[in-house]
Amino acid sequence: MASKRYPKRHMRALITGVGGFVGRHLLRHLQEEGDEVCGLGRAADVLDVHAKPTTKVIQTDLGDRRSVEHAVRELQPDAVYHLAAQSSPAESLADPWATIGNNLLGQINLFEALLSAGLRPRVLVVGSSDEYGQVGPDEVPTHENVPLRPMTPYAVSKVGQDLMGFSYFAQQGMPVVRVRPFNHTGPGHDARFVIPSFARQLAEIEAGLREPVLRVGNLDVARDFTDARDMVRAYRLALVSGEPGEVYNLGSGHSLRIADMLDELIALCTVDVETRVDPALLRRTDIPRQEADTRKFTSLTGWQPRIAWHTTLADTLEYWREQIRSYQPSAISSRRGDAH
Repeated sequence: MASKRYPKRHMRALITGVGGFVGRHLLRHLQEEGDEVCGLGRAADVLDVHAKPTTKVIQTDLGDRRSVEHAVRELQPDAVYHLAAQSSPAESLADPWATIGNNLLGQINLFEALLSAGLRPRVLVVGSSDEYGQVGPDEVPTHENVPLRPMTPYAVSKVGQDLMGFSYFAQQGMPVVRVRPFNHTGPGHDARFVIPSFARQLAEIEAGLREPVLRVGNLDVARDFTDARDMVRAYRLALVSGEPGEVYNLGSGHSLRIADMLDELIALCTVDVETRVDPALLRRTDIPRQEADTRKFTSLTGWQPRIAWHTTLADTLEYWREQIRSYQPSAISSRRGDAH
């Protein structure tokens, strides 16, 4: 069924997790589109993002219901991009309590705050391709009706956020649109994740800060990657044009082997390096291939990635070179607070 489009106008958009990797890219994109943008973030994010005079950011712990209610009443958004979440599957295995509690409680508090304030903004709930878990060969490319088989606490939390979004649509009439983005990366992504981990190691090797050995995990798996700058365009299109209650896969629609991506990154490096498998980086369960079936979303919006994958890799490596040159520990530490 064709979507009934949201009015084409400038929106007062609220981003949760505005200081995170994707939040920052989304902030810039919405401002380019002429939207008035406000955000909820941590203390460090408030100081950083609030330097932009057109952006109001409130320091808010989404786990604190009263704080969230106060912020929502003050900001009065007519569009909400809910990005704030613990986004690392590996960290969720180490601390499942924090991941489940953070990701589910924060979203409940956000939805209840909107209801108590009498607001019915369009809300984009950002899930993950990890919700699908171990898909069979006949389920790749993966469409939205493939069964959800979450294999990590992170994936379980994303299924919970996804279904909670539908529940508030069905029971409360809140216009919630859900998306399941596949992998996305780019400049600014922290080194807990595979591509920026490679890029940071290479930048450190170039700078003489580590031996010319690149530590890697399983390179034989294939993943569907999109540049985060393209992904945030998809987020706005999903919120503007998506059908409330529906869910959409977001991705490039093509899978790439991690080994091939690594070879391309190494080719951009100025020194010779050796790769070495680190057992600590191997997962007990690793999905051989992920690839998004995005026909539902692309037929609705016409969205396609614009940024060439080579550009994404080059920009990510250059970002880490700049961080290493500046040698600011705070700049190269992990950033948390948005969904992947």
